[in-house]
Amino acid sequence: MLYYLFRFLEQFGIPGSHLWGYISFRALLALILSLIISAWVGEKFISYLRRKQITEVQRDAKIDPFGVKKIGVPSMGGVIIILAILIPVLLLGRMRNIYLILMIITTVWLGVLGGLDDYIKIFRHNKEGLHGKFKIVGQVGLGLIVGLVLWSSPDAKINENVAVERQGHEVVIHKTEAEKSLKTTIPFVKEHNLDYSDLTSFFGEYKNAAGWILFVIMTIFVVTAVSNGANLNDGMDGMCAGNSAIIGVALGILAYVSSHVEFASYLNIMYIPGSQELVIFMCAFVGALIGFLWYNAYPAQVFMGDTGSLTIGGIIAVCAIIIHKELLLPILCGIFFVESLSVIIQVWYFKRGKHRGVKQRIFKRTPIHDNFRTEESQLDPDCKYVFKKPRGVVHESKITVRFWIISILLAVLTIITLKIR
Repeated sequence: MLYYLFRFLEQFGIPGSHLWGYISFRALLALILSLIISAWVGEKFISYLRRKQITEVQRDAKIDPFGVKKIGVPSMGGVIIILAILIPVLLLGRMRNIYLILMIITTVWLGVLGGLDDYIKIFRHNKEGLHGKFKIVGQVGLGLIVGLVLWSSPDAKINENVAVERQGHEVVIHKTEAEKSLKTTIPFVKEHNLDYSDLTSFFGEYKNAAGWILFVIMTIFVVTAVSNGANLNDGMDGMCAGNSAIIGVALGILAYVSSHVEFASYLNIMYIPGSQELVIFMCAFVGALIGFLWYNAYPAQVFMGDTGSLTIGGIIAVCAIIIHKELLLPILCGIFFVESLSVIIQVWYFKRGKHRGVKQRIFKRTPIHDNFRTEESQLDPDCKYVFKKPRGVVHESKITVRFWIISILLAVLTIITLKIR
């Protein structure tokens, strides 16, 4: 809203109004504003949650040795993050931008889905929360909407990057006409592009339509996988918020270079007109998470709950899909990927042994971060474990910081891959 106001005032020569045309100005303003809102609203909202007794009521000491102190800590803090994202975006963003609209829909959609889960846990005293199938339906529904909008919207276009020879040197140029494209960035290959329609070439003349169907399916998978990965990662004070803020910085950089034709040429990636508004959104996202960390860092004064974790994962996934960087997510979201993979492997290995009448597990506990805070004395003596290290309990604040460090390394590696081909 403020963007349109000051762009209107610029016509009358109002000093400073031209600044609102700069992405860098609005992005930094969104970062600062979201951080202030998150910190200020956080304090008020935590007090409100305590008064209404919207708090953590149960912790399994076998899984979380530090959990006794967490009983009574307010939950549903994801509301703070959502408000701190949406307010700056609505004030500073260009609301006619299809990409920004999709990000807002994602935030509200998954915020409501996660809020229902937290409501059932807290007010209905059902620790299982919303049934898993309803979560999946909600995630799949969002992925379907995002995929179909990107397929059908005339505003969702890109200028493809093409490498050409000039005076004996290879240079990257972009096609002058923006067009619908099924190409996405893939690391470690020369042209940096993978066309989904190439994977469906066996459909002959229908390969393009089949490619779009494959893209929509991929969108559904990415949204579901990343939001669930973030949900699993949310198990320690500051863990998910810190990792997601780091990922958000990397996505903001990728969105900016994708919206800048010269940087896109230098990095040999596709130029995506309009994606600069995602920089505003991701700055608000990072600011909201940093402000939330003020209260969520160990010892946590508030938990984000599924209201926050599902929303965070969805935002990361949809942003990556919009800028055609979804195939970089296994690297960028490596922490989420490993957390999810550890659970899948653990369940598979346990069921495999159960069929043979053997009690067996790979890790002491999953998701993988729980493995590091579980003592050997807490393990089932009748169960065989493949990995029992570390022998003692690592304090959760140390585990969290180490995961942050890994996330920083993965974020840097993700950006570096754009120059490795």
